[in-house]
Amino acid sequence: MTPYWSTNAQPELTVNIAPNLAQLQQQHVALELESIDRMYLNAYVPQLTTAEGIAAFCRGYLGHRFASTKQAVAMTKAFIKKIQEFIQREGLELVRFEKGQRKDDVMQERLRHFNHEEGVVFVGVAQEKVRVPRTTRIRSASGGTIPWIIYSTAMVNVYYFYCRDRDFGPFFLKFCSYFPYSAKLCLNGHESLLSGYYLNNSNWL
Repeated sequence: MTPYWSTNAQPELTVNIAPNLAQLQQQHVALELESIDRMYLNAYVPQLTTAEGIAAFCRGYLGHRFASTKQAVAMTKAFIKKIQEFIQREGLELVRFEKGQRKDDVMQERLRHFNHEEGVVFVGVAQEKVRVPRTTRIRSASGGTIPWIIYSTAMVNVYYFYCRDRDFGPFFLKFCSYFPYSAKLCLNGHESLLSGYYLNNSNWL
């Protein structure tokens, strides 16, 4: 039945209205999803995503009188040292990505020469702009200044662990080297992940 619209004042006036996108999708469109290109999973500590949370960590957990990101410097250095020790222990190469270089191209090239079913192919490092906690100083009620934590952006080293898994293929883990070490897991996709999964639903809109 063709949709129509009319008024009591002008009953002879009828206007045809085309079906909207949701109706067309529900009646005629079936989507077959055979694979995904890539999927990102973010890893972080929720309590350490705010300036207040960082301050509570420095005072409540580390036991300092005033909160300052300087108090986490030793933790950051220890984290970077562990990465370097892992690279050396596993006999991996540390690749320094150049500005504008496509990281996926580097991975594909090295993957062709990777002779294992799974494992870490290489570790890369690049400077990127990241949201991080930083310390500034504010004036206190007594007239002096005290350290105060804020969130801002900074250029810091980010480490990429490019790997291959025998079941779902290539992926990488990305770690920010600056406390509190936010991370991202990128699954590069594999045609068998979602093969045969069908969607026929209009609830997309």
